[in-house]
Amino acid sequence: MENLIQTIVNALGGAPKELIVFIISLCPILELRGGLIAASILHIDMWKAIPICIVGNILPIPFILLFIEKIFEWLKNTKLVKMIDKLEEKAEKGAKKIMEHKTWGLLLFVGIPLPGTGAWTGSLVAALFHFKLKDACLSILGGIVLATVIMCFVSYGIPFLVSLL
Repeated sequence: MENLIQTIVNALGGAPKELIVFIISLCPILELRGGLIAASILHIDMWKAIPICIVGNILPIPFILLFIEKIFEWLKNTKLVKMIDKLEEKAEKGAKKIMEHKTWGLLLFVGIPLPGTGAWTGSLVAALFHFKLKDACLSILGGIVLATVIMCFVSYGIPFLVSLL
């Protein structure tokens, strides 16, 4: 992941550091976790990076929750059917774990930074499995907070723990 982040940082090298972190946080797969790693690489103060990464990670979520089913229906009538099938397959894999515990399962799925998890996939699962909008939003936001704490420790290490004291 760090190599991908470094490639993006290099490609956007002329842009302000904060904008680079924001763009990385918007991207599926990288999301907030990638944004915080990039912020650390770019020597952005953690407390400045956190809101940038959170906003970047949250921004796409309402669109995914509200429109993804309609977008998938439309795309199934195009040549992108295989891509949509793969995305739905990925959502179904994540859903098996999540559906056992619903709201808490979604929160943990979004919050624990493992490959294939995060707010994008969590939103996809919530939309395709018809979670109540309020429950989905609260779980995803809680997951983003959990991911922030974990990734601040991973990205900033001991200074993060000291700053909490």
